[in-house]
Amino acid sequence: MTFKELELIEPILRALEEKGYTTPTPIQQKAIIPALQNRDILGLAQTGTGKTAAFALPIIQQLYLDKTHGKRREIKALILTPTRELAIQINDSIREYTTYTGIRHCVIYGGVKQHAQVSALKAGVDILVATPGRLLDLINQRYISLHAIRHFVLDEADRMLDMGFIHDIKRLLPLLPRERQTLFFSATMPSSITVLSRSILHNPVRVEVDPTSSVVDTIEQFIYFVEKPEKKDLLIDLLKRERRKSVLVFSRTKHGADKIARSLSKAGIGSEAIHGNKSQNARQRALTNFKSHTTQVLIATDIAARGIDIDQLDIVINYDLPDVAETYVHRIGRTGRAGNKGTALTFCATDEKVMLKDIQKLTGRVLPIAN
Repeated sequence: MTFKELELIEPILRALEEKGYTTPTPIQQKAIIPALQNRDILGLAQTGTGKTAAFALPIIQQLYLDKTHGKRREIKALILTPTRELAIQINDSIREYTTYTGIRHCVIYGGVKQHAQVSALKAGVDILVATPGRLLDLINQRYISLHAIRHFVLDEADRMLDMGFIHDIKRLLPLLPRERQTLFFSATMPSSITVLSRSILHNPVRVEVDPTSSVVDTIEQFIYFVEKPEKKDLLIDLLKRERRKSVLVFSRTKHGADKIARSLSKAGIGSEAIHGNKSQNARQRALTNFKSHTTQVLIATDIAARGIDIDQLDIVINYDLPDVAETYVHRIGRTGRAGNKGTALTFCATDEKVMLKDIQKLTGRVLPIAN
């Protein structure tokens, strides 16, 4: 299947072709056509499956084909996302997709001064990408009105709830027009997400991709059985062997991420840590350095890593096993993208074997022991 077969118009196809996007991913194949028909969507997909294009392309096309396009600069589409990094990533993707459409967009998030964001809003935008806190703040200051919204995207709904944004979402929903299209995406569907989705979706089309088949099967995975005191030395040894490769290391805690970064620094390995206690500028600088390969190693917590989208990420290392098996799939899915090979290495201490069992049950495979 091609993007043309998904009934996308020429300006969008041209932008996709120039960026090298040729074949739609499974979630795009399932979601784009019903979304173009203005149906509500309940999408089950994690980061790395191409879901940004699955919701952004139909919105861009509908706005472009609208007869009032360009005549009134009002916010017609709102994309709500839990983290600053993910908001920036989505906005970057929309910039690529809208190259030949004239559609204007901007991104707003907390942790930085609001002046530049307010200036962009005053100039007029069609699509707004936002995190909940800054959005509510600018609404309260009367810089933003949601009265013209036709398309509302709630992205990574499960992470929204994990981060305590449920009250912000409930404050926002009454401000949206009742007549709108809602596109709801979540990696998992616990009962709280099911209740939320039912309250805001109208007769939705359910689209989903199996994370274990779409991500796990394309990545080489190995496990090291190593106790916690020896993990640091093993990590340093592996990184010294892979000097030319980009490596994303996952820590379960913020304190642990900082501790790993200090250990690597002492060993002469360039690295930076990102987590919720870092300033937005520090997090963005670390991401930029990692994407440009100025920094070889990035250490991240799960929440801070949401939104990291790097085509040529060679290795993911699970320094600590995650508490939830699905998180393992999210983590390793950051490597092996865009047709590149990827490797995932997992360190497992004795007290983490219960978590390993859950991961192997979810993925349907026994992780091979590294040589």
